[in-house]
Amino acid sequence: MNFSRQALLGIGMIIGGSVMLYAMVQQIGDNSQPAPTSAMVESSSTEQTTQPPLTTDIETEKRILAQKQKERAARVAEQERRAQQFLLEQEAAEAEALAKARAESQQYITNTTAADDSDSAAAKKKDDTASATASLEGTESSESADSNTAQAAAEKLKTAQQQEAKRQADLKEQQAAKELAQRQQQAEQAKQQAEAKRQAEAERQAAEQAAAKKQAAEKAAEAAKKEPPKSPTDYEVKRGDGLIKLARQYNVPVEALAQANNMSPSTSLQLGQTLTIPSRKQVQRLEREAAAAEKAREAQRKKEAALAKKSAEAKRDAQQKLRDARQQVKETDAKGSFGVQVALANDQAKADELAKKFQAAGYQVKTSPTSRGVRVIVGPERGKVAALALKDKINSDPKVNTTSAWVLYWR
Repeated sequence: MNFSRQALLGIGMIIGGSVMLYAMVQQIGDNSQPAPTSAMVESSSTEQTTQPPLTTDIETEKRILAQKQKERAARVAEQERRAQQFLLEQEAAEAEALAKARAESQQYITNTTAADDSDSAAAKKKDDTASATASLEGTESSESADSNTAQAAAEKLKTAQQQEAKRQADLKEQQAAKELAQRQQQAEQAKQQAEAKRQAEAERQAAEQAAAKKQAAEKAAEAAKKEPPKSPTDYEVKRGDGLIKLARQYNVPVEALAQANNMSPSTSLQLGQTLTIPSRKQVQRLEREAAAAEKAREAQRKKEAALAKKSAEAKRDAQQKLRDARQQVKETDAKGSFGVQVALANDQAKADELAKKFQAAGYQVKTSPTSRGVRVIVGPERGKVAALALKDKINSDPKVNTTSAWVLYWR
């Protein structure tokens, strides 16, 4: 915007100078014309009244003519001097305007904040130029220029406009080239930064991998130091030796060392005793066997716990059924007493032993000799339903561990 104003100001100054030049040339042409008719009439009347001699009139006319020519030449010279001075001033003003326009354009590109000051200065310059132009036009409005001079001024103005347009195009091209160079520089900087970042990341990853490899190698070396010997070795027990000390010395588990020598981990060693230090493969085999044995023991414990839980539940159910059956017994149903035979011993001693077992479990037991042996009977219960419930309870009781109980009539 500032550059356009400066261009318009320069064009206006050029047009004003052209107009002034045209007026001055026109004034010079007017001064070179013959004297007015009134002067000639006055001269004729004077000549008629005075009627001087002819020679005198010729000499006077020559002198007057020479004087007029001299005055006219002086005026022409003055006009030319003034025109030349004006042309010089106009060229200086045009050069100053163009320089000012270039400076303002460069300043606008580098710093747009100075636009307002440039506008005010340009406006003041334009007002001064307009005032000067108006003054010259007012004082010399009567002067006119030659048509060829006006055409030359127009051609000069057109040439100046073309030069200014070319300069503007060059400035725009330079600005575009500058912006393109800046964008290319920014892209190159971004590319360099990305490359530096990628290289730094690659170096960091390489350092991390090297550190990880080094750490793995150190761990492997440390593990190799802690591993048992590669082959079995014999060791003679010395004073102060123990299984725990030897296990730590040879990096062997205490359990594996004790198992390899068929002893308990808490066994005390004898001075001079020979022990076998198991190899790495033996330790691994012993550890696998120990793990399998522990797994089997864990399975057995779970199985026993499940059986115990199941037996306890069955016992509770049988006890509950027995209580329910006893509550349901009626006098009309109790036609006699019933017992539960749990065993038939060969002799009384065996029968008494079994009776003690059931009594320890909390049952009321009696023995009854028969021709086939001595019966061991639990009871009695009133009613057969209660006796059946008692039989189920005895068969599910893990304390007595029997499944052959059956109900019989007591009396």
